Amino acid sequence: MQTATFSFDIGKFDESQLKRSSVSIAVVTAERDAGPDSGRQRQVTMCRNLSKYALIFLFLALFGLFWLLRNIHSVENWNCHTISALYQLQSRIQSSFLPTFYHNHTFCAQLGQKPSPEDELEERYLLDSIAWPGPLTRSAQTAMRLTSDPLHSLFAILPTKGGREWHVGDQLEVLVQMHDFHGRPKRYGGDFILARLHSPELGAGVAGNVLDHRNGFYSALFPLLWVGSAQVEVTLVHSSEAVSVLQRLREERPDRVFFKSLFRLGFLSETTVCNMCLPPDQQPLCNYTDLYTGEPWYCYKPKILSCDTRVNHAKGGYLKHLISNQEALLFQSGVNIKVHIHPSGPDRVTVLPPRKDKVEAESSSAKPDAIMLAPSGYYYEKSWRPLGGATLRQFNDTSAIIRCLKDKMIHLYGDSTIRQWFEYLIAFVPGLKEFNLHSPKKVGPFMAVDNAHNILLKYRCHGPPISFSTVMSSELRYISNELDGLSGGPNTVVVLSIWSHFTTFPVEVYIRRLRHIRLALVRLLDRAPGTLVVIRSANLRALDQEVSLYNSDWYSLQLDEVLRAMFKGMSVRLVDAWQMTVAHPLPHAVHPPQVIVKNMIDMLLSYVCPEEKKS
Repeated sequence: MQTATFSFDIGKFDESQLKRSSVSIAVVTAERDAGPDSGRQRQVTMCRNLSKYALIFLFLALFGLFWLLRNIHSVENWNCHTISALYQLQSRIQSSFLPTFYHNHTFCAQLGQKPSPEDELEERYLLDSIAWPGPLTRSAQTAMRLTSDPLHSLFAILPTKGGREWHVGDQLEVLVQMHDFHGRPKRYGGDFILARLHSPELGAGVAGNVLDHRNGFYSALFPLLWVGSAQVEVTLVHSSEAVSVLQRLREERPDRVFFKSLFRLGFLSETTVCNMCLPPDQQPLCNYTDLYTGEPWYCYKPKILSCDTRVNHAKGGYLKHLISNQEALLFQSGVNIKVHIHPSGPDRVTVLPPRKDKVEAESSSAKPDAIMLAPSGYYYEKSWRPLGGATLRQFNDTSAIIRCLKDKMIHLYGDSTIRQWFEYLIAFVPGLKEFNLHSPKKVGPFMAVDNAHNILLKYRCHGPPISFSTVMSSELRYISNELDGLSGGPNTVVVLSIWSHFTTFPVEVYIRRLRHIRLALVRLLDRAPGTLVVIRSANLRALDQEVSLYNSDWYSLQLDEVLRAMFKGMSVRLVDAWQMTVAHPLPHAVHPPQVIVKNMIDMLLSYVCPEEKKS
């Protein structure tokens, strides 16, 4: 409890006291001249008047105090909305100007606790594994006409070694050659290209594996998985020059998405800027580094209030004017963001059934390459078919989902892409009744219960950075800490999705967060080996210039590769949202359409309730 101390400066009242003293002297002189009786009568009259006014004043004061005590909450709310408006306005002005001062990335050089030598070695390996090729020099900006132009670029289907026939089990290779806007071949790599093989007639599709030869040529490799028509689609997401800009922004401007927190005490409130890292030379900081994980988080200290009066966390906004006019030309919708590349010849092949005379021994020599290039699954008849051992079951009715989830506790942690799964399940399973926790819409936490079948479904967003509208400070929880609070066991399912809110930060930030989650998962699986852990990967989204600078698919791809590497070899399952959105014909969206979410849920439930093997 804080107390307010009020003091008065007597020196400020000297002049008025002198005036009152002069008046008193004049009155005394007049009374002396009028005689003793007259002065005594005047004093009696003044005392009576003062006593009457004193009683009235005392009554008013007591009445005011009584009214204040009875309506203290109303007065506090009124003050919060009126008196504090000036402080809030001041804070908004500060919030709008402070982020524009961050032109130096050195204040993010040391984030969080210093990693151990083993962690540093892993971090170096992960960063090397996602190193991206690009222009030979990045010192000078490349003229727009010399950058990659998808309309001048071409791809061609390469013939097979045995002729022009393709069979199920073969690998289709496509060669892509990039040209600039003058139509001249490019001599270096670094373009971000997506490839898809699909058959609209069969509802089939599979993601291709794109290899950069670093000389302007790219290979897109596809396994042939179905009989019938297969059409190639190649898309330039970003030119190599645009990727260079994205790389620079990620390292130098991690503040381009900033956050804010409201501080409040009584009728006073202030709002300040917050982020993973803030330059300490601007003004004093409030340090909200997590005590258990060491995850850093800071806010600028309010002008009046203390750091322990923080009420909530919210997204502050996006910084503008981050790139030059010349660089902005590299991010034009319909010109060089997600534009299809045309074929130089046929763009489709007819796939025949597997070769009957194929000897298994001969195919074994190709196994290592096949495994390296194999996708996690593909669509056929609009249903996802996983590869590599897992079998997808169709959960097309409510009863099948209820039977699978009976006696289960499902904990969903992460961003809005996993909240989408919560929303899908409570909409598809009427028996799952959402318990009203009075949580903000789209923020959570949320909980749904099916008492009849003993099913518990919970969702909670991950800790900062989280770009939701407003999250109460008391509800900011790190996933690793939440995992440490779980008992686990064969009836517990843990589902994680954490990627979208980390695209604006250096990759080291994401590596550190995943490392803490991984350690917590190791502890959970050690004490409760039967716990099922499922991780949802990143997915593609719709892009324009503004979205690209903050949440480009290139950023998501880099994080996705780190995520797969860090959890490789662990007893966890993966729902490959990346390939599920690449292979599907519907437009990309950060929250995929329901038909894709349905396939994701089927994949999750297939892990929870795998198909029983026949004896």
